[in-house]
Amino acid sequence: MSSAETHKQQSAAPPFPPPAEITYSGQYSVNPLAEVSFRRMCAQIPRVLARIGRLSWKTDRRAVQLLLVCQVLTGVSAAVLLTATAEAMQPILSDDAVADRLRNALPALLVVSVAAALGRAVSSVAMYAERRITPRLATETDSALVEAVCRVEAAAYAVDGFSDRQEAAEMGAIRTLVMVSDAQRFMSALIRMITAGSVLSVLNVLLLPLLLLAVLPAGVGAVLTARVDYETHYANVADRNVRGMMRWWATTSRYGDEVRANSMTDYLIYWYHALSDRCDRRTLAAVPRTLRISLLSSLAGGVFLVAVWGALAWLAVSGRIDLAVAATAVVAVQTTLAALSQVVLNGAAVFHTSLYLGDMQSFLDDAAARAPKRGPRSVAAPVEEITLQEVVYQYPGKDKPAVAGVSLTLRRGEILAIVGANGSGKSTLTRLLTGIYLPDKGKVTWNGTDLATVAPATVWANTGLVPQIFAQWPLRVRENITLGQPRTHDDGPVWEAVDAVGLREAIDDLPAGLDTLLARDVFGGSELSGGLWQRIACSRALYRKPGLLILDEPTSQMDPRGEHGIFEQIKAIAADRITIVVTHRLENTKIADHIIVMEHGRITEQGSYDDLVHGGGTFAELLELSQDR
Repeated sequence: MSSAETHKQQSAAPPFPPPAEITYSGQYSVNPLAEVSFRRMCAQIPRVLARIGRLSWKTDRRAVQLLLVCQVLTGVSAAVLLTATAEAMQPILSDDAVADRLRNALPALLVVSVAAALGRAVSSVAMYAERRITPRLATETDSALVEAVCRVEAAAYAVDGFSDRQEAAEMGAIRTLVMVSDAQRFMSALIRMITAGSVLSVLNVLLLPLLLLAVLPAGVGAVLTARVDYETHYANVADRNVRGMMRWWATTSRYGDEVRANSMTDYLIYWYHALSDRCDRRTLAAVPRTLRISLLSSLAGGVFLVAVWGALAWLAVSGRIDLAVAATAVVAVQTTLAALSQVVLNGAAVFHTSLYLGDMQSFLDDAAARAPKRGPRSVAAPVEEITLQEVVYQYPGKDKPAVAGVSLTLRRGEILAIVGANGSGKSTLTRLLTGIYLPDKGKVTWNGTDLATVAPATVWANTGLVPQIFAQWPLRVRENITLGQPRTHDDGPVWEAVDAVGLREAIDDLPAGLDTLLARDVFGGSELSGGLWQRIACSRALYRKPGLLILDEPTSQMDPRGEHGIFEQIKAIAADRITIVVTHRLENTKIADHIIVMEHGRITEQGSYDDLVHGGGTFAELLELSQDR
């Protein structure tokens, strides 16, 4: 085929489909600011300041105390500076000789210099205290978010909007990097404003309200702009969340072969640009609104500021205030105006932060409500019997249950095999057996104790799970095997788990043996094949020596020799535990004492291998299909 024909075919191809539009409904689909009044928005500032103070106090009390001292000293230095300025103006603007004027003003000028130096020193110390708090506070907030997600009931992940609310909460964690600085600067500016405003009120009571009016429009504008920014952020949450997930999938080396060999690169780049452009369009659509807010607030503020200077000039020209007082008023006006501007800017920043912190706190509260609260009882080893009684489980938002009325009894020393088509409920059943999910109806008992009344940690201390999709942790080989379990300096148990899955030779070939970092993307790290990673996952479960061992397609990526070794090991250790094998390779079920066949969430057949082979049911049909190749 010629290049012209190839180009013609490519030109005739339809364009790439754009990313899906995500439209939410329900409790979490409403922008929390949509119906909030301006007064309520401004009322959030004191609350968020108090919250920042509490968080900072927990993080570093001494640094907070130092910040408070700095705030007091800021007010003192500002008051002294203005008072001394007023005292210096009298001799400087008198009719005495220049030398006498300077000599008489010198003490007050020295006080002004000391007060100014104190103000700068206090600012430096406040910055030091702030930098002591911020890194630890940001780390603790981020860690709290990670912990909250890790500790929720697994069913929470299936709730619509959970992941997007987590994405919104992440912004709150990011804002902790600046929130202490914003709060500190806001309070410092507020104190300077109050101090300068008090001096200004003493000079002339009419100047302060005019000055407040000059800055008020800027404050209103800043808060309204923050509201527009947050609305845009809220509208982009879902697209940012999807874009972030797909960015990782598209760029990680783990999936690089699939991306390249399957010609996915062009579409993924198009797709990433399309989502980014969609977010940009929303952001750019808000720009005219923020421009209008800025222009109107600046115009109103300028009118009132002209009024302030006009009033001051009129007071001086009409003789209603002395020239020295007028000069001091100029300094006080400038000081108050600068402080007011900082109050407005940092107050708006604090308000802006409060929006994202509100998202984060809402998510943390929701996650805490979704954390397991099942009861104080415990399950002790050995696990002699696990029973399911008419168990039903339906995923949120689904029309049909994934497991529908399953009853089953498992006893120590037995091997159970679970087979069935994709989507038949096999993996959901294992999650119910381990207490990862609790049934909507019926109950699951371990040694006669209902899992709904048991602290889940005591259940999971007795389980070992090799899921179909397992994690390939960027840790050393040793930690990949012992992860989640206490260990000593003796590597004997580790090597025992390694030998059980036939992994010793592969580990010996690694650059640093058990100390080899299994992360190709990290300098000095190594990578394993899919089959070797699967053996790592199996060794991790065996290292635990669990009372319940569940292997979900444990050998799907292994060669025949490795697969045979794993199943021989399963048989060898079966007497000490309850073992469950989920598999599509029906020949592997020969090791099982009992086999169940699942269809549409129900057990449709059960029995021994020989019984099912000759039973003429689904098992026999699937076995025949697997052999007819």
